[in-house]
Amino acid sequence: MKVILDTDIGTDIDDCLALALILASPEIDLIGVTCVYADVDLRAEVAISMLDLRGRSDVPVYKGVSQPLLQLDALYWGGHEGQAILAKYPAQRQAESQHAVDYIIKSVRNHPNEITLIAIGPLTNVAMAFQKAPDIIESLANLVIMGGVVRNDLSLPLAEHNIKCDPEAAHIVFSSTAPIILTPLNITVQSNITTDDLQRIRAVQSDFHQAVADEIANYPRIKQFGKTSPHDPLAVASLINPALVTTVQTTAQVDIHSTIARGGMYFMDASDGNIALVNSVDTEAFQNFLITRLEQPL
Repeated sequence: MKVILDTDIGTDIDDCLALALILASPEIDLIGVTCVYADVDLRAEVAISMLDLRGRSDVPVYKGVSQPLLQLDALYWGGHEGQAILAKYPAQRQAESQHAVDYIIKSVRNHPNEITLIAIGPLTNVAMAFQKAPDIIESLANLVIMGGVVRNDLSLPLAEHNIKCDPEAAHIVFSSTAPIILTPLNITVQSNITTDDLQRIRAVQSDFHQAVADEIANYPRIKQFGKTSPHDPLAVASLINPALVTTVQTTAQVDIHSTIARGGMYFMDASDGNIALVNSVDTEAFQNFLITRLEQPL
């Protein structure tokens, strides 16, 4: 599968793990990485460092939109965790000069019905591409998204991070007819990557594996709880191995008006809906799949 990864790598560890999973998966032909939201310069450097450590300097990296579409919400950054990898393994090449949105448009037009776009950050780049070139919506093979939440548990937030960061962008994307595979927060929190998994990755003697292990070890939730949820890798895994999850066809709306639930999502069952909503995961099988892939030697 030809894949473009659209990511806000450099904040939560799950983007790093998602990229590592993609790079360890022969089912995927990663043709490009696009960065979105806030410090896209840093994000691009982190992606380049990881790609080059894996021996994939052939994969171009593009910087995208740094601000939400309407700039109604303050930028959120929980910390520059991605700086840790750059301190030890600084990027040795530059990001491409072409804008990420233009790269997405050009790639889909050049490969109609062949490109899967995996979006694991705020949906600003995707929305901009859809607005600028509506023709690509019907030419995507798949649009894989980690985002949203089906709030069946009061401990879950009213709005998930990726959607809340740019609700208007999410509204554009989910109002489209793109073939979407959506993995929401209420499913991703059911799985964990742990300090034991970290040691399995660290046991592999390569700079790439050591860098991934360092990123996991430095992540605040790992330090505090000894585990964290691999949100974005589950979205990737749902594409690589659909048997790990079950889905239901839906349509969706994004709340862009409420002050309390801004960025919240509402799902409606629809047999002809364009969204395959992940509604269950085989947690043990997914966790084994993820760590087995991540600990593969180069």
